[in-house]
Amino acid sequence: MRILIAGALGQLGSDLALLCPAASTHDIDDMPIDDEAAIRRVFAEDRPELVFNCAAYNAVDRAETDPQEAIAANAVGPRLLAKVCASLDIRFVHYSTNYVFDGCLDRPYLESDQPKPLSVYGRTKLDGERSVMALMPGALVIRVAGLFGQRGSAIKGGSFPDRILKKAASNEALHVVADQRLNPTYTHDLALASMELVKSGMTGLVHLVPHDTASWYEFAAEILTQSGVRAEIHAVSTEELTATARRPTNGCLQSTRVAPLRSWKLALRDFLSARGLGSAASASSALKAV
Repeated sequence: MRILIAGALGQLGSDLALLCPAASTHDIDDMPIDDEAAIRRVFAEDRPELVFNCAAYNAVDRAETDPQEAIAANAVGPRLLAKVCASLDIRFVHYSTNYVFDGCLDRPYLESDQPKPLSVYGRTKLDGERSVMALMPGALVIRVAGLFGQRGSAIKGGSFPDRILKKAASNEALHVVADQRLNPTYTHDLALASMELVKSGMTGLVHLVPHDTASWYEFAAEILTQSGVRAEIHAVSTEELTATARRPTNGCLQSTRVAPLRSWKLALRDFLSARGLGSAASASSALKAV
């Protein structure tokens, strides 16, 4: 099967590309997804039978004051990709986010729960997934949460573990939000599971995340512990961070349709091992929590 990956330079796209070495890979420079003519030109050259859209604008705070890039990448792009895929009878997989919810439920969000985004980022992602499903009912839309991968997020300065370890290495005290919960998701696991869903013929909306959850603070603390890195870490509230964009306090997802991914702690171990890091035994007392 001929596969095309849009957003192939990102965390998830790069892991999908590793799993599909024969795939044609594109990023915004050679296939701007908000340009239908450019999409059709690339598709005519590559003749894909399956398209993964990993392209997204995820500078959540920046989108509040400068929404145009978010609209182009998260709303217009998916709509045009779905339009072209539908016209050419190409299978389509699109990724969305837990930020389509407002975080007010006291349990993880299911596929059947009503979205209510709090931010420009969340609204544009919801617009994108709704356009995809309207134009291509047979598409697969996968909502995810808290991605971290070997490639890292360029727009955020690396993956979350990379940023935590970089700050710790500079002896900078860490201040990490403790009242926002999510499912930290290793993009390698997500890529593998995505391929399995495609092989199974799955369509429609799916939440694909680990079964266990954490706050950002708990995630950061586990990164330090597994890495054996000593650092001062402070738990702070969302209110103390004074971020521009509102975020869901409960960003946890769960699926009624598919099995969850493995524990994020086990995935983190493999992530760190690939970087030559990680020794739980030596890290047992490496954390100074405040």
